[in-house]
Amino acid sequence: MPDRFRLTLAQLNPTVGDLAGNAAKARAAWEAAKAADADMVVLPEMFITGYQVQDLVLKPAFTKDAMAHVVQLARDCADGPAIGIGGPLAEVNGLFNAYFVLKDGEISAVVRKHHLPNTHVFDERRLFDPGPVAGPYTIKGLRIGTPICEDAWHEDVCETLAETGAEILIVPNGSPYYRRKYERRMNAMVSRVVETGLPLVYLNMVGGQDDQVFDGGSFVLNPGGHLALQMQIFDEDIQHVDFLRSATGWQAQKGALKSFPDEWEQDYRVMVEALRDYMRKTGFAKVLLGLSGGIDSAIVAAIACDALGADNVHCVMMPSEFTAQSSLDDANAVASLLGCRLDNLPIGAARAAVTETLAPLFGDLPPDLTEENIQSRLRGLLLMALSNKFGGMLLTTGNKSEVAVGYATIYGDMAGGYNPIKDLYKMRVFETARWRNANHRPWMLGPKGEVIPPRVIDKPPSAELRADQKDEDSLPPYEVLDAILERLIDQDQSVAEVVAAGFERAIVKRVEHLIYISEYKRFQSAPGPRTSGKAFWLDRRYPIVNRWRDQS
Repeated sequence: MPDRFRLTLAQLNPTVGDLAGNAAKARAAWEAAKAADADMVVLPEMFITGYQVQDLVLKPAFTKDAMAHVVQLARDCADGPAIGIGGPLAEVNGLFNAYFVLKDGEISAVVRKHHLPNTHVFDERRLFDPGPVAGPYTIKGLRIGTPICEDAWHEDVCETLAETGAEILIVPNGSPYYRRKYERRMNAMVSRVVETGLPLVYLNMVGGQDDQVFDGGSFVLNPGGHLALQMQIFDEDIQHVDFLRSATGWQAQKGALKSFPDEWEQDYRVMVEALRDYMRKTGFAKVLLGLSGGIDSAIVAAIACDALGADNVHCVMMPSEFTAQSSLDDANAVASLLGCRLDNLPIGAARAAVTETLAPLFGDLPPDLTEENIQSRLRGLLLMALSNKFGGMLLTTGNKSEVAVGYATIYGDMAGGYNPIKDLYKMRVFETARWRNANHRPWMLGPKGEVIPPRVIDKPPSAELRADQKDEDSLPPYEVLDAILERLIDQDQSVAEVVAAGFERAIVKRVEHLIYISEYKRFQSAPGPRTSGKAFWLDRRYPIVNRWRDQS
């Protein structure tokens, strides 16, 4: 029996549906493992297809194609280390989230995921069948147990593997980011190590997929829960770890221990990487957005420049008669600091034409929200025209506070293909802007230093759709609004609980009402990166038609 086992951890970024590209990444990782004289290389959950595949996995042609790529990968990599790779498995008795072990040119073992997550962004019980709890497989004399992602969050699978002879646990994951998620992962995995007495490898993927960003942060734990290897977050990485056998079992040799940035940097990195990968994986190279001189569009412009480079960001200022000179100046200042293009496209003439066209039907009815929304929709029309003509993806710039209460115009400022700040409440937008002004990292393609003038951060927010308009004319102050929204949405508190926390009942009920009546807008809104763990779309799914209100 060998006393050393070298394992290669491939923390990589797959693309959903790019079977050939994902297989090529796996092959390159295998070549790196072979060059390092490794015994096995492991890749994350569902790597061959990318993750999450949602209903795509229900298409038989897709699962058949994925299986063919796994079989071909086994043949191509027959003369070196074994490979562990995730993918779908269609069998007579069901469809499984599986993990394939490739050795000597064939599939030598298959593990089927047992516990299927069905909370937050996951809907695996709808897509897959639960597999049986399998025992360990053997590579070079080492008995390996592989609980797939959710399986390691439950005691039973790891306990069964230990009881049936597993000597180490390798956990392949597709675990997306939300704030403070890493601590939850680590605590759960330490529990499995303490319970089984076995070393554990936690391998996560990286990269953006629609609203989710997989943040990596893979690690290795020795018996007792001692950290032996900590890989970096967000970046692709390949690391080799040696396991040595002693009288007390297998132990991982100490490797690099990467440190993590704070949650402000992690959130910002998620927004940058989400946009970067969304663009790359959908085939877009350039973006455009309306730059109003306000904080939301300014931070979106900064994120876009950091993700794509200033040369690929086109900003457009579209003033009306209600646009203050200071807003024009602020938009110019932001574009200048970021180094991106800014065009000025006044909407006065277009607005006059629409007003004239509608006059026979509107008659003597007084101006109201209708005329305000016409301005916003004209801006959306012009931006979409530029997007169509020049090929850049339009970004929308509504923060989570606005998205929550519907303080946005559908088919107007909500128009766009992606919203980088969709899961960021307004107060976090302010703080994120301050953080970006004070920090620059190598992964940012935008300029160093201050990119959002402090006056843009500090001035009272306004949609500037009527004279002297302020957001607080229509909404509670953002400090109050965000605190209520976090309780009602992120914490699912009742109205009574929010009132007991010190908020005025009438305000809480009004905010609750706005949340519910805005569901139809969110249903049609652009996707955006998940940072909170309770993002709109897959985390929180509510009916559009809903007359229930909390009377507590």
